[in-house]
Amino acid sequence: MKWSFAGNRLTPTLTVSAVVVLAILPLVGLSAYNVTILTDFLAYALLAMSINLVAGHAGLLTMAHPAYAGVAAYAVVLLSLHVTQDGVLQLLAALVAGAAAAAATGWITARATKVYFLMLSLAIGEILYVIAVQWRPVTHGSDGLSTYSGMEFFGSGPVVLSGFIYWAALIVFAVLALATVVLTRSPFGSALRGIRDNEARMRSLGYPTARYKYFGWVFSGAVAGGAGWLLVAQQPRLVSPDDMSFQMAGLLLLAVVIGGTGSMWGSCLGAGVLVVMNEVVSQHLNGNGPLVLGIIFVVAVYALPKGIAGIRFRRAERSGGTHTPPGPPEDPTPSGHVEQKREVEAS
Repeated sequence: MKWSFAGNRLTPTLTVSAVVVLAILPLVGLSAYNVTILTDFLAYALLAMSINLVAGHAGLLTMAHPAYAGVAAYAVVLLSLHVTQDGVLQLLAALVAGAAAAAATGWITARATKVYFLMLSLAIGEILYVIAVQWRPVTHGSDGLSTYSGMEFFGSGPVVLSGFIYWAALIVFAVLALATVVLTRSPFGSALRGIRDNEARMRSLGYPTARYKYFGWVFSGAVAGGAGWLLVAQQPRLVSPDDMSFQMAGLLLLAVVIGGTGSMWGSCLGAGVLVVMNEVVSQHLNGNGPLVLGIIFVVAVYALPKGIAGIRFRRAERSGGTHTPPGPPEDPTPSGHVEQKREVEAS
């Protein structure tokens, strides 16, 4: 029996346990600062999942999604400053902003592959970053855009306590993460993996591969928009061009690789490593957290080629004190069944 982070047997149990632990953490005496770090973890974990959706399942390494999350974060703060404090409306605006940014730029990359796709996604992220820096009347440039106004949920009045905001963020994270996992396990997700493995064969079978990649890209952009909402959930609600920078894009892609491409659990674990190194360990290393993160990346690539999620734990099943090794896998093809039938008849 194999136990793993990505295994089918333990995933539901691990998921429920992780959500329960995350839900009770604010009740164990954590400071407001630590609760804010937990909210940041949820944001980066969801953003890593959006990257993994296209990188791990469609084979499209991307560096544009942090920029999509930044666009959504700017939309949320602007709405808070000028239109409404309703957190639900701001969330919807973030999802639409992320999806719209992905839809407006994804058509450029839908027919690109491998390194060309990576370079195009990098260019998209840099363009959006430069716009955020230069469009000072709206974004306030490199100074960033901020507000201290709290969000309102269903007419409850402004919510400013970090614990309540964290629980709202956890609900949003859980819903969007579940939607992402459901998509990866749907026929659409199977088609994306087929495109990743052999796009030419998928085209020969009649699949419009460019359309599949485009819609997957737009959906992942919407998930990144949800991550943008999480980034500015806690007070002060601050967004700056640094959240859309090349450095942030590289760190998130690094988190996906460390966690394991193709595994949503791995994305969350990789994001956790990123947050711990940047927010906790770096404070005790005189700002050298990125250096340690780079070392972890090198070690992970050589020691764990499939990332943290690729770790397997085996348990031998005993029967009468002996362990019987499994037989050869059964040939699932019709010819395989015919050969087995002939062997039985001959015996």
